[in-house]
Amino acid sequence: MTISQRYKAILERFAEAMPDPKTELDYDTPFHLLLAVILSAQCTDKRVNMVTPALFEAFPDPQTLAASDEETVYGYIRSVTFPNNKTRHLLRAARLLVEEFGGEMPSDIDSLMKLPGVGRKTANVMLSVVWGKGAMAVDTHVFRVSNRIGLTRGSRTPLATEKTLVRHIPAELLPKAHHWLILHGRYVCKARKPECMECIIRDLCRAYERGGMRNNEE
Repeated sequence: MTISQRYKAILERFAEAMPDPKTELDYDTPFHLLLAVILSAQCTDKRVNMVTPALFEAFPDPQTLAASDEETVYGYIRSVTFPNNKTRHLLRAARLLVEEFGGEMPSDIDSLMKLPGVGRKTANVMLSVVWGKGAMAVDTHVFRVSNRIGLTRGSRTPLATEKTLVRHIPAELLPKAHHWLILHGRYVCKARKPECMECIIRDLCRAYERGGMRNNEE
């Protein structure tokens, strides 16, 4: 099977099984998605979704958050991972949005990455989820799954994985493919014990072909 054939077959299988995949982070505005994605770094979406309702209500826009202080913001997010750093990131991002972008969310990767707490992955999430742009956010799930199933080979960095996926996946499918790979990694192609017998692309997976990912076969 060529790499093009593998991509085509895997994407078709995902599209059939998950025709309308979405982020599992709850949000109502681009600004609130930004806050949720910043909070989700090394933290589960479930935990983030537990703290964001009160956070969103208290800070409906960048202006209200920018006017707040660390003690107040910390009180809303104390149960997420690294709450001190994330408190500072949220406040500084809101202030920069107000000061440099007039309170509006930028829609290009370079401007997004100027915001504190926003790296390339977070910026790509915003581009694909909010604006449906052909961007691929590579988190640990996307990085792991892409290599296991054979969409990438020997990629050593998230950026290398991103470039390979963007090169092979049609731009209009990238926003969906981002979610397909994340959800597959989260619930099926898990890091330690992949559910190979439940996998809809098992027959297309390079790792399974080599016999290396059959932890639950018995």
